[in-house]
Amino acid sequence: MPLAHLLVLNFALAAYLTGVIWVVQLVTYPALLLVGKAEFARYHAAHTRGMGWVVGAPMVAELALAAWLAWAAYPTWGAGRALGQLALVAAVWLATFFIAVPFHNRLETNGYNYVALDGLVRTNWLRTLAWTARAALLLYWVMGSR
Repeated sequence: MPLAHLLVLNFALAAYLTGVIWVVQLVTYPALLLVGKAEFARYHAAHTRGMGWVVGAPMVAELALAAWLAWAAYPTWGAGRALGQLALVAAVWLATFFIAVPFHNRLETNGYNYVALDGLVRTNWLRTLAWTARAALLLYWVMGSR
């Protein structure tokens, strides 16, 4: 596949995931604070099940495409650019599995917990900013590859 096409595919997936994370950051996670304690367990279970479909496969695809882009672009772009975009994906995965997932597990186990919810909203900025930065960089590179 030509590098330009691989770059566009990476941008499209990063743009999708960036849009999702901004909705989660500004709407979905803050709305969890408004769910009543009695309804919280059912609501949270539905949220995590639904979000698994929305972000699960796209995140795996993004990781694979980012690795492919790093490998394919390395000779042309050099280490900083090729590996930098991959490092942003790695940051999202690390923040997801070592910060967000433990918060969600705590909420699943204990139910409504303001401290866990607040922590989830605050730490989700790491993923929001990493995805936004990657999408912006990829857009910049796509526009420069014309």
